[in-house]
Amino acid sequence: MQVRIGVSKLNKYASAESGDTLEVVERPNGGLSIVLADGQRSGKSAKRISNMVVRKVISLLAEGVRDGAAARAASDYLFSHRQGHVQSTLNILSVDLESKSLVLTRNNPVPLLITQDNALVSLDEDSVPVGIYRATRPVIREFPLSPDLYVIAYTDGLVHAGERSGKKIDIKEQAALLIEKGFDAQDISDVLLNLAFELDQGRPLDDISVVTLRVTSNNSPGEPRRLTISLPIS
Repeated sequence: MQVRIGVSKLNKYASAESGDTLEVVERPNGGLSIVLADGQRSGKSAKRISNMVVRKVISLLAEGVRDGAAARAASDYLFSHRQGHVQSTLNILSVDLESKSLVLTRNNPVPLLITQDNALVSLDEDSVPVGIYRATRPVIREFPLSPDLYVIAYTDGLVHAGERSGKKIDIKEQAALLIEKGFDAQDISDVLLNLAFELDQGRPLDDISVVTLRVTSNNSPGEPRRLTISLPIS
């Protein structure tokens, strides 16, 4: 099998810096983890918060700490430093080659989307951001790795896109259509982000991040790993 990941991010209109932070780390026992955090508010203050959370999670995952424990530690860390006055959402998407599973860890009221039995379903159990309370626990779900598995995670900027005009994206419906048409991971993230940008009339109401993870059959054994990054600079 092969894992393909596509990420698209966009700043809030007139904000020089995104409050969303995303990092990818290799797991010491095989696989990788994608960590996405959305700090409270926007701009530099939000970036400091999301950076703090992601750095803590990444450092622990790299040492072999379990995803749930890393998320709880990040929440306690933020709570201790800011006395519960600020918060951040957190998503961890892990491809764990030791257990041959996909581990989804969520401290985020915004749901995750995943394909199950040829249908796209929403993982929307009640979940709270990190940093508000001591001993905050994440919602964790684990699924076996299999070809044609898709997972889509996003920050609330995608949910709120279009509120200015009274039109909003049916994210699940749009994502299901893209998957049905065979779009790859990066294409799905790009299309959803572009839809949000258009609904916000080119002036995003909030920072937006979309992550799509796709598991496919790999017909090329020994194929090298690749990572492509595009960073526009003003």
